[in-house]
Amino acid sequence: MKTRFVLIQTSHAGNVGATARAMKVMGFDDLVLVAPRWPNVLRREETIQRASGANDVLAKARIVDTLDEALDGMSHLCATAMTPRDFGPPTRSPRQHLPTLLAPGALPQAGVAFLFGSERFGMANEDVYRCHTCLSIPTAPDFGSLNLAAAVQLIAYEWREVLGGFALPPTGTPVQVPADARAVAGVLDHWQQALVDVGFLDPAAPKKLMPRLNQLLNRAQLAEEEVHILRGVARAVQQAAAQARR
Repeated sequence: MKTRFVLIQTSHAGNVGATARAMKVMGFDDLVLVAPRWPNVLRREETIQRASGANDVLAKARIVDTLDEALDGMSHLCATAMTPRDFGPPTRSPRQHLPTLLAPGALPQAGVAFLFGSERFGMANEDVYRCHTCLSIPTAPDFGSLNLAAAVQLIAYEWREVLGGFALPPTGTPVQVPADARAVAGVLDHWQQALVDVGFLDPAAPKKLMPRLNQLLNRAQLAEEEVHILRGVARAVQQAAAQARR
């Protein structure tokens, strides 16, 4: 679905750059600024530095004079606010509201716009009233003031998850080959010998030590490399025991 982020009367250039970065990492690039404090905000050094490589988002961004221009082509409007209004659209968390836009039976939308107000005074009531919902990010009751770019990042993440998200990158961890039953039995035999050598296990009265160790190794689901490590430890124990007896 077409997605747009709209910043209204933004006063800090750094927040514009940080917003571009937050959008790009979530795969969004449609940014519109309504009457920002700095007419050249998209080219200011602080903006570019805070964008941290999201220069393509800044290059595509538009500056307009009115909110009407910013919302052209958008059919579902989401205001953002820290506290609910006495009058206006319903206030919901992003996680409550955003999945409803793609739920079975939901009306198809031409595009969704997320509106963010000025850092100094938030969104004006008249701008909130024209929206379909007011998104409020659940925060600590005694401190709910979010930085503008942080709020953009959270909503961009929640919306991207609803749209299907991104797969996690490969970790690079090599595939572990599980040890077979024979290899595990070999570890147990080796450890039994080592435990006898150090006097921990009395072969005349073994009780349930070895079956318990067998269960422990089964729960661990050893890989082949781990079998080699355990057998190497057992070998070192036997060598130490042999030296102590000399």
